[in-house]
Amino acid sequence: MADSIKSPASAHDLDLVALAATGGRAAFGELVRRHSSPVRALLRRMGADPATADDVAQDAFLAAFEQISDFRGEGTFQAWVKRIAARLYVKRWRREARRDALNDAPEAELAATPGEGGQADRIDLDEALKSLSEAERLCVSMCYGAGLSHAEAALALNTPLGTVKSHVKRGLDKLRQRLAPGREFGPAESKVNG
Repeated sequence: MADSIKSPASAHDLDLVALAATGGRAAFGELVRRHSSPVRALLRRMGADPATADDVAQDAFLAAFEQISDFRGEGTFQAWVKRIAARLYVKRWRREARRDALNDAPEAELAATPGEGGQADRIDLDEALKSLSEAERLCVSMCYGAGLSHAEAALALNTPLGTVKSHVKRGLDKLRQRLAPGREFGPAESKVNG
């Protein structure tokens, strides 16, 4: 069996991708083990609650397994699966937003809130991301968290390129201001060290 060539735990991602492309489930399982936490973290920063992040991450890995032969190794496997996850989340978010809009849900209910992080710097970034508009958070997360270009994010969001660039610029400006050294923090906030 192809998986017995090398221990999956010690193999490089590209070797695991090659094994998974030939049907190596243990190799793909190792890829999931290595990269599921960063994928879920990206989704939570995009605004998904923990359960939704888990669901979308699972769907992204299933899609990645089905499309593994399409991975050309031009970037990292993690970046590739993050792009898949970001696109799936955007589709889900749009579908839910349309459904909520049809049900006349108040706008406040459309905004998802990320869960709590475990480290002070992650909490600061998560809190700072919460201060962005939904569009800014999605665009910044897709371009800087998932590694999509502005054009790829525009395509995934079905939004004009200029709009994505504007959301990213405004979002980054707000994040820089919020996370700037020397900024006074309130009692619910903690300062990023470093």
